[in-house]
Amino acid sequence: MASQSANLWVLLGLGLAGILFVTRRLKKAIREDYGAFVEKLQLLPPPQPAPPKAPHPLTGLTFAVSDVFQIEGHVTGFGHPDWVRTHEAASGTCPVVSTLVEGGATCVGKTVVDELAYGISGENKHYDTPTNPAVPQRIPGGSSSGAAVAVAAKLVDFSLGIDTVGGVRVPAGFCGVLGFRPSHGAVSHVGIIPVSTSLDTVGWFANDHAVLRRVGHVLLQLPYTVQRSPGQIIIAADCFQLGRIPSDRIVQAVIKSSEKIFGRQVLKHENLEAYLSSKVPSLKVFQIKKTNGQVNVSSIGLLAKVMQFLQNKSETRGLEEREKVERRSLRNALEGVVFKDAISWRQKMKTRWVKEGDANTKLFHSLVSNKRNKSTVVGIERRSK
Repeated sequence: MASQSANLWVLLGLGLAGILFVTRRLKKAIREDYGAFVEKLQLLPPPQPAPPKAPHPLTGLTFAVSDVFQIEGHVTGFGHPDWVRTHEAASGTCPVVSTLVEGGATCVGKTVVDELAYGISGENKHYDTPTNPAVPQRIPGGSSSGAAVAVAAKLVDFSLGIDTVGGVRVPAGFCGVLGFRPSHGAVSHVGIIPVSTSLDTVGWFANDHAVLRRVGHVLLQLPYTVQRSPGQIIIAADCFQLGRIPSDRIVQAVIKSSEKIFGRQVLKHENLEAYLSSKVPSLKVFQIKKTNGQVNVSSIGLLAKVMQFLQNKSETRGLEEREKVERRSLRNALEGVVFKDAISWRQKMKTRWVKEGDANTKLFHSLVSNKRNKSTVVGIERRSK
């Protein structure tokens, strides 16, 4: 009996020690700027223009950049200390950062990314994983984890990240902030360490939709226009039933956010399934009937099938076009090589062929004129020796 009591006290002691250890680690991570930054710096904007000129569009805003953007005089770490040790400081600042600074914003530091920006969890064993301010016991998401954490913790007004396969959108969702990925190539990639040049896209985070919009106007070089509220927002309530989270919770969150920004009068609930069935009857062509004649595919599912069909067609057509171009290029290259070889061979063999008679000369001319038939030329050449 005494031994059981002792074991119980040991277990309780170990449990309390574990709780204290985890709590201390959590407090330490939160105390150190949530572990978002790898380097603090300061890039100040130029002075404000004199009136009556308008002030800089990003005046008063601070931002951070993921550690893949080059800044003059600083080594771009790329999420790994060995990269820092083997590379020199950047000789210039990438155009994206310069544009934001010239637009009135102040850059205050570089933030953590996954190792070599090759990950989606946001974890980094070299610089420690940034703490997710929304859910501290969860990962922040990556690869631009530090940039999302810095915005979520309100350490900066906005931040820059790189989105290859979700490097901005994933941490934005995990940390509960706004994350935007524009179209590929819409923002310059110059001065940024590439992960995948065909997919890399500069994106940005913000807590406020107005800040997200202001940054977008500067980076996308859009003309300034007065923000207009939508005339109507349609909430497709039945679509939220496809997820694992109860649809009522999601719909209420969407309604609350929309009403806060645009007001209640613009909201309208719509059943997308019924709308598609009534407005797009041609979707029925893609229905596949069961043996008993019944159909259980929804209109939303049929629309997804149509989009997938179009995508596959587009990819197939693109592949066919690429194959045609490659075949044409290869054929032209081979024709050029064969024709050169045939002409050179003709000069060497001219005397011999002429001596052997007019019949062979005519045959040779006919072979050279048919410059595509390399195998025939080579075969005759071997036979002539």
